[in-house]
Amino acid sequence: QGMSRVSRGSPPQLAQFGGCSQRTMTVMEALELLDQLVDESDPDVGFPNSFHAFQTAEGIRRAHPDKDWFHLVGLLHDLGKVLALFGEPQ
Repeated sequence: QGMSRVSRGSPPQLAQFGGCSQRTMTVMEALELLDQLVDESDPDVGFPNSFHAFQTAEGIRRAHPDKDWFHLVGLLHDLGKVLALFGEPQ
């Protein structure tokens, strides 16, 4: 979901999250924070969410070693789920 959808369809979310004022953190801090979340789409997984992010990035790196941007996308793809820790539904 991009900023255009948030600003078009959900003004309360734009006000709450648009200024990025909830918290300042590095990507590594966000990955660690994601570990506090029980993912409703995968509640029975017995390993931290950050493990999935690293596993995805590594799988992409092996399959596409020349596309470093794609490795990063694999690492970041679930970071939006941290919003559930700030009251947004999963």
